[in-house]
Amino acid sequence: MSQDIVGNTQAEEPSPDPVPSPQTAHPLLAVQGVYKYYRDFLAVSGVSFSLSPGEIVGLVGPNGAGKTTILRCISGILRPTQGGIWCAGLSMIDDPQHVKPLISLVPETPNLYELLTVMEHLQFIHMAYGEQAEFLPRAEELLRHLDLYEKRNALIATLSKGMKQKVAVACAFIHSTRVLLFDEPFIGIDPAGQRAVREMILHATAHGSAVLISSHILETVEHLCHRVLVLNRGELIAEGSVDQLRQGASVGTDVSLEDVFLKLTRESGPE
Repeated sequence: MSQDIVGNTQAEEPSPDPVPSPQTAHPLLAVQGVYKYYRDFLAVSGVSFSLSPGEIVGLVGPNGAGKTTILRCISGILRPTQGGIWCAGLSMIDDPQHVKPLISLVPETPNLYELLTVMEHLQFIHMAYGEQAEFLPRAEELLRHLDLYEKRNALIATLSKGMKQKVAVACAFIHSTRVLLFDEPFIGIDPAGQRAVREMILHATAHGSAVLISSHILETVEHLCHRVLVLNRGELIAEGSVDQLRQGASVGTDVSLEDVFLKLTRESGPE
């Protein structure tokens, strides 16, 4: 792949005091003190973390832990109740127009325009982000790599679930993104497609992008990610490399991430 592809709960309501800009040394993505309420339900409670250029970070947690809410807040789909999100030093809260083009989200269930062809859909996304790079060579390379080239003129509505997921991945890479967010990216994709997506992620981070992957496939997270964030009941309960998580959970060095995850989430649950 060429470099062109990556681009160029009712609880007490937190106070509305403004959150200062993050002080960490040039993170590409910084999430600081993010709370998100849905009416009286607290879905995310004071979550803070950052991603550096070249990092692949896993986001894991039980169902309902707040993972998808965090991804939607980072991408600008949702506005946090309180807290700050910065990408390349720009605030998603204060300057979403300039931040959103720097971030791509691949949702668990792609919401694609089914009456467009695959190529038309890519071109629509390319134009919507005001992308300056030449479209056709970029799109053809993505489609060939994801084994979608023969389907380039097929309507989205005629594609299988796995093919639609791969189209969503292609859309994430068709513009010059800096931060890639994936919500269960490998669900429904065949093994060859999973390998292709992993290669694209590695290529992107090799050229300075940062990647955040939410997944229940902990074996993939363990082998692909540099660090792991563990959420439970809306709170960030642990973060670090897999070895650091093992140390925090007081388990042996040969224990899988799955066993570490189960121990950490059980210990952080209600008594």
